[in-house]
Order: sequence, then C-alpha cells, then structure tokens
Amino acid sequence: MTTPAPRADALVLFGITGDLAKKMLLPALYDLTRQGFLDVPVIGVGRSDWDDERLRRHARDVLRAAEVSLDEGVFDRFAALLCYARVDYDDPASFTDLADQVRPHGFLTHCVALPPSTYPVIAQRLAEAGLADNARLVVEKPFGHDLHSARALQSELTRYFPEERLRRVDHFLAKDVIEDLLTFRFANTSVNAVLDRRFVRSVQITMAEDFDVADRGGFYDVTGCLRDVVQNHLLQMLAYFVMEAPRTGSAVDVLDERIRALRAVRTVRSEDFVRGQYDGYLDVQGVKAGSTTETYCALRTWVNLDRWAGIPFTIRAGKAMAATAIEIVVELNRPVEGFHHTASAQQAPANGLRFRISPRAGVTFDLLAQHEGETGEVDQVAATVDFAHLTGNDSVAYTHVLADAITGDPRRFTTMDMVEELWRIVGPVLDLPGAPHRYDVGGWGPADADRLATDDRWLPLEQA
Repeated sequence: MTTPAPRADALVLFGITGDLAKKMLLPALYDLTRQGFLDVPVIGVGRSDWDDERLRRHARDVLRAAEVSLDEGVFDRFAALLCYARVDYDDPASFTDLADQVRPHGFLTHCVALPPSTYPVIAQRLAEAGLADNARLVVEKPFGHDLHSARALQSELTRYFPEERLRRVDHFLAKDVIEDLLTFRFANTSVNAVLDRRFVRSVQITMAEDFDVADRGGFYDVTGCLRDVVQNHLLQMLAYFVMEAPRTGSAVDVLDERIRALRAVRTVRSEDFVRGQYDGYLDVQGVKAGSTTETYCALRTWVNLDRWAGIPFTIRAGKAMAATAIEIVVELNRPVEGFHHTASAQQAPANGLRFRISPRAGVTFDLLAQHEGETGEVDQVAATVDFAHLTGNDSVAYTHVLADAITGDPRRFTTMDMVEELWRIVGPVLDLPGAPHRYDVGGWGPADADRLATDDRWLPLEQA
C-alpha cells in the first residue's frame, strides 16, 4: 500500500522575482488564497536585495498588471503569507541562512522556477543545509534535452531527493480542458465505444500558433518545436487520449495507465518526420546565423494497444501558422455497403469527432445528413458542444500545479518512467542533420508534411 505524500507546512519558491513567478505563480497563489486553500507560508527566494515588504509590493504590482480583480481582504491574507529570503545559489552559507528561516515550519515543498541548469546545484545546496530530508522538490520542464541527459539529471537529483519526493511540472497537463479528455471519454460510453480500431480510420493532433518566436529567439533556437511542445505537451495529451480507464481514480492508477499508454507509442522513424522553418526566422534576434532549428514539425506514429492497432496518428505543431488552435481530429470510417452507399456519400467527408482544446473548448461531431429534397444526396453537418466552463488558461493550470505541490498529489506531474518514454519516442528524430523545409508565414507548414497524413492531407481545423 502506497504511503500518502505529506502535506507541506511551507512553500519555498525559488525564482520569486523571475518571469514565471510574475506571469503565472504569483497570480495562481493569490487565487489559491481567494479559494481558501493557501494557508501555509510562502518563502520567496531570489538573488535580489529585497525584503518582505518589497516582495509584497511586487506581488501587488504583478496582480494589477495582470488585471486581477483584487479583493483587499484576500490580498492582505496573501501578503501575510509572503516572506523573502535572499540566496546566492552558488554560496552554501546563504542556504544555511535559508535553513534557519524555513526549518521551523516543518515539511517543505521546494519549487524551482529557474532554468534547468540550476536544479542540481540547488538540490545539492538544500541537502547540505539539511533541507532535503523533510521536503520534496518540484522542478519545471524540460527535464533533460534527450534521454541520456534526462537520466543524468535524474541521477543527480535523486542523490538528494528520492523519486517519491520529486515532482516534474508540465503545466499543460493541469489545464481543465486537457483533463476533460479523460472525463469526456470515460463518462460517455457512446464516445468511448466509437474510439476503437473498428470505427476509426486516422487521428490527427494539431497545435498551431499564428505568432512567431518574437523576443524568445535565444531560447527557442536551442530548443526548437519538437522539444518545446511535441516531446512533452502533445505526446502527453496523446497518452491521455489513448489510455484505458484506470481501475480507480487514485493517483497511482491514473499514472500507471498514462505510463502504459506511452510505452505503447511506437518510436518515430526519420522517414515519418518532417521539420520546417518559417521564412524570416533567421532574422530574429538571438537566432544563430544559418540556424537549422525547426519552428514546425510533423510526425507519424502508431499506438500498440488493441483498441488502436493499425490506426495512424499524425501530430503537427508550428509557429507563424494560419491560426492558433489545438485540436484532436478523429476521422471515422466511411459508410458501409447498403443504404446511402451513394456517390454523394462516398465523396463527402467522413464522419469525424473533434476534441477542441483551444481557443474554444468543446467537442464537434461531423456528420452527414440528407440534402433537402434529394434522397441520394448528403450534406455535412456539425453537432457542436462548447465546454464554456472549462479553461486552457495557464494561470489556472498553475493553481492546480501549486495546490498539488503543497498536498503532494502526484497525478498531474510527470514521472521518470514517463520522461524516459517521451524521449524514447522522439529519440531517433532529435537533431537530425540538414536544413528544415522553408514555409510561408501564415500558412500550414511545409508541403512535404502532407505525405504523413492519411490521403496526403491534413483535415481542416474547425477553429482555423
């Protein structure tokens, strides 16, 4: 029987003055205070020469800039929980001072909102200061840049924090609309029944963004599209989509099914992968001259589970495309012989099921109906359900992440088994030689990617 993770008595947040804290973490913590959930001290750690009052003023400024509707009573409770610790990450003595400040609180959750290069040294310094044994460590993505580096990082961190007290964030998985994939499938037997190789012809997953890399050239050029969103976000979403129902709703059972699903995803071959780069990318500040970093990629794979055997899954993602949208499009088989087996029905688009993740969450059933007055003619019609109560908001996702970081619930985090499978799936197509295909800004990526899709065509997005 698994021992429940302890609830934290304090949250130690490294990088409290940084960009992630400004955009996501501080608004999320304020919202947890508003909900009545956050009732433990939040010790913000940074290099800046701040004090408690400076951090509290910063928090107010951040919330105002984010246009959060401030309730002064809620903010007063939030501010009372905030305190600041100045730490030099390279200086063991400053961690000793941090220990004096935080150790009396009891069990700690250390959240590191800093670049991955800092994770090992912070873990080591925490252990040296006696702050690792009664604590867990929460780190952001990416976890490594390939399978070898991920294993090396795991080895370094688990010297001080064993796997059961290590949490890896992928906030994309904490979005309400992503979690609803499980609810919509397993709570609706008709939907779950049709998602089967007997009825499905192909599945396409798209994450399109109509904006370019903007001022993130330096970061993006050493990361690329495959590592930025496909290896983590989209493959994890694929796992949610193809996994079988857990035995129970426990975190252990949910995680086991996610791991089983990822293990069933076939390793991508180089011939099933296409890289692209939008025109003008090389002119972006921070991008190396002659860079071959991809801003678009597409891949084809299969899922070796009985339900999905033989069905091709194609995934594409890219910057500077024609629209911003995330969708999973399920193409169903065409009509069988018999009634309405007409030329019109055969030429019409196949039935489809669309899971719309963003910008408008919901589900659309693409169906065929008889054309007015013509028995042998059909029209395509759409039956659409919007999930207006669900959100893909990043800040809301971080309320879930931080709440689970405090309680210790692991279900929204990524285990090391998952990390290894994610890097295994894309391993052969990481850092391929040669220049990526060029594509126009405002298009749908390089034409060569069409060959990966069934019938050499990507199904149009409803939200495009």
